[in-house]
Amino acid sequence: MTTPAVTTAEAVPSDTKEFGIVAKLAAEAFGTFLLVFGGLGVALFSNPSSAPLPAPLAIGLSIAVSIAAFGHISGGHFNPAVTLGTAVAGRTPWRRVPGYIVAQLVGGAIGALILWIAVKTLPGLSNVQTIFTQLSNGVDSLSPNKFPMAAGLLAEVVATGAFLAIILAATSRRAAKGVAPWAIGLGLAILVQAIAPITNASLNPARSTATVIFAEPSALGQLWIFWVAPLLGAAIAGLIFRGFGSPEDVIVTGAPGAPSFTTVEGEPTLGITVAEEEEASGHGAHRGERESAADGAPSDGALGQGTLGEGRLGEGTEVPPTAEAPGSDEDDAKDFFDKNK
Repeated sequence: MTTPAVTTAEAVPSDTKEFGIVAKLAAEAFGTFLLVFGGLGVALFSNPSSAPLPAPLAIGLSIAVSIAAFGHISGGHFNPAVTLGTAVAGRTPWRRVPGYIVAQLVGGAIGALILWIAVKTLPGLSNVQTIFTQLSNGVDSLSPNKFPMAAGLLAEVVATGAFLAIILAATSRRAAKGVAPWAIGLGLAILVQAIAPITNASLNPARSTATVIFAEPSALGQLWIFWVAPLLGAAIAGLIFRGFGSPEDVIVTGAPGAPSFTTVEGEPTLGITVAEEEEASGHGAHRGERESAADGAPSDGALGQGTLGEGRLGEGTEVPPTAEAPGSDEDDAKDFFDKNK
């Protein structure tokens, strides 16, 4: 006897239903804003004698806080490279990628705009562009230690690939619950500190684009490096994860039941796969109806067999067994910095 399929709305408790696309885009924009405004603001204005927080640690903490606060809404990317890498790894549906990247660029630009306005208010300071050029990423003459392009490309590819590997491992279904934001944030702080002397540490095309908007044309001319290298590094890490990771860990970030950063330790969180998320959104509805009709069972958004949607506190709803869901396919200016460091 075949058990009727259960729809997404029926299977997932009301407190674990997926957030809408507007909420996801707002979360991505605000998280990227916090990274640029908080992390780079420390680099601009901190004084070791009064505010001794190092800039790499500030960047890492801003990401950790953003993931802890908004990761359950959008998956907590805040970086075009992370969005691409998680899509390649099967964690993020491809249809979300363009919107996420646009939201991240907008959030980063707003963060840089507020910093620019703050710097412009300083009396007697006319070379704001030069300050933002030194805050931007660069190689050769724009590198903090004059590293050539080859070194910059290599550093950014490797560091971004390592960063994505940390993200994919820390948010795996079988990873220790509750540690993901801090593992990701501290990992980013270490990687930023490691390559900051080479490129001023991007690992994030949105962060690079945000500062270049207010920098000199020379910085804009090198922006492509800090899109190509992070995206390449993230794509490589995503492919490796997809090739060698367990299929059980390939679940949608930010989906109902996905690993929550606040899940109670020891409580399983099942989540849904990318194929199931696409199916629930209607992309595979017609094919599911045809296949389940052949088996004589209704097919209104089948989600598979087992327990679905434990949610942030591990409270689950039992789902009756169903037919298997069909699969689917980031001088004066120097005096300014010296004075504040």
